[in-house]
Amino acid sequence: MSSTEFHFAVEKRDDQSHARLGRITTPHAVIDTPVFMPVGTAGTVKAVPQEQLAELGAQIILSNTYHLYLRPGHELIRDLGGLHQFIAWRRAILTDSGGFQVMSHQGLRKISEEGVTFRSHLDGLKHFISPEKAMDIQMALGSDIAMAFDECTPYPSTVEMTRISLELTSRWAARCRQRFKSDRQALFGIIQGGIYPELRKLAVDKLLPLGFEGLAIGGLSVGEPKNAMYDVVALTANLLPDDGPRYLMGVGTPEDLIACVAMGIDMFDCVLPTRNARNGCLFTSRGKLIIKNARYARDEGPPDPSCRCYVCRHYTRAYLRHLYQAGEILSAILNTYHNLYFYLDIMQKIRQAIASNTFGECKRTLLKELASLV
Repeated sequence: MSSTEFHFAVEKRDDQSHARLGRITTPHAVIDTPVFMPVGTAGTVKAVPQEQLAELGAQIILSNTYHLYLRPGHELIRDLGGLHQFIAWRRAILTDSGGFQVMSHQGLRKISEEGVTFRSHLDGLKHFISPEKAMDIQMALGSDIAMAFDECTPYPSTVEMTRISLELTSRWAARCRQRFKSDRQALFGIIQGGIYPELRKLAVDKLLPLGFEGLAIGGLSVGEPKNAMYDVVALTANLLPDDGPRYLMGVGTPEDLIACVAMGIDMFDCVLPTRNARNGCLFTSRGKLIIKNARYARDEGPPDPSCRCYVCRHYTRAYLRHLYQAGEILSAILNTYHNLYFYLDIMQKIRQAIASNTFGECKRTLLKELASLV
């Protein structure tokens, strides 16, 4: 069953690249693309309350099926009104299927045709998730966009290993499509195939007939060279239908977002802005700023003089360094607020540039600034 409340339309195209301005309509929000989705794995974007996410301009956040299944449990969330109600987030939510998280616990799981048997990283108890169960969990959560259950192929992998993996993902995708019954949720398929062009094409050919509302490029940013990732993104995006959203999973740096928008990608997620913030790394228009460095102990300047976020308008580098060195909770809060503002602001600039036919100039300017030194 396809969602009757999910629609995607391309509003405008860039003349000099594959960048495009789009609009996704979901039951909870209309999303302007290209869009970056902050990662709220366990139903929370770490260190940022929901009202601040809305203030920052987040249109959609990502939560994770694996983690919510283990704690507090999808049935509990369903009984309490669904994920939107449970976490008090009124805008859109995408739930990842949990395939990547299950696969990452190599010593704790066993893959079969039926699904994956694994032990919880929390308490060691044994669990089993099949494609059907992954769909049942996501239908219980009630996200706007659900993801098919896949096997995330590790890097490096041989051509034969990668082929076997994508064939399994393709069979699981068909089972997900068959199981998923919701007229208020969209279901996206996930394209695997490693760094091999012929396998990426094979994966697309297998997924297209299944009628997913969108397709995601998975299995990248897992250790492969940057140029190989870009080659796969460009190739795969060119194979995808023009009338559906294209989602690049788990990517990436500000430079990655800019480059991949030019290749025709509409949706992104990544833990970098939030994880780096907690580790004292701030993204700025002049590159990364490592706030724990001693050179900032007496620095009275803002983290980024070009940034208009609340943190940069009110706090100094010296104070942010002090908070980090002291292990204060406020360090993670302020650093995360700034990094998310920075990411979401880049996407806003990109959308404005596509709309005004200046994306090429915008891309060059942003990349030049990011290559500077703080």
